[in-house]
Amino acid sequence: MASYTKAAQQWATFARAWYLLDAKMQPPGKIAAATVIRLEGRHKPIYHALSDCGDHVVIINTRHVAFSGNKWEQKVYSSHTGYPGGFKQVTATQLHLKDPTAIVKLAVYRMLPKNLQRRTMMQRLHLFPEDVIPEDIEKNLLQEIPQPRAVPRRLDEYTPEEIAAFPRVWTPNC
Repeated sequence: MASYTKAAQQWATFARAWYLLDAKMQPPGKIAAATVIRLEGRHKPIYHALSDCGDHVVIINTRHVAFSGNKWEQKVYSSHTGYPGGFKQVTATQLHLKDPTAIVKLAVYRMLPKNLQRRTMMQRLHLFPEDVIPEDIEKNLLQEIPQPRAVPRRLDEYTPEEIAAFPRVWTPNC
């Protein structure tokens, strides 16, 4: 009987959980950093570099990622086909227009450890350009990862009471 409970405990320990992360208005690097921890399993107390104990991560709204500064035009993604003259370069804007999930996928892929487990971990990454998730994936979701950066609200999202209570730097009566 003791072996049964031990096996049940091991199953619960090694079971793969599903996490949800909203990428709206988040930098791709911060999204990747939060994702890689879950894909590798570094958040678990049983983590070991040689064991494959990572979880699934579902990232939604990859179409709405945010770069700071002029990175949309200045950041360049390079690749080579292996043939002479096969060197290709595209800007972040061009890559994003072609595939809205590619920027986040590349950020996560490049942040994972460069070993044989990287492809296996990438199979547990599920990317969606909008907030629509298929039902077979949605039923597995257990927990939501908090957004790495606080998203500022637009002016029309504040109530009139909040606007009135906001401290004024300049008053017209002075």
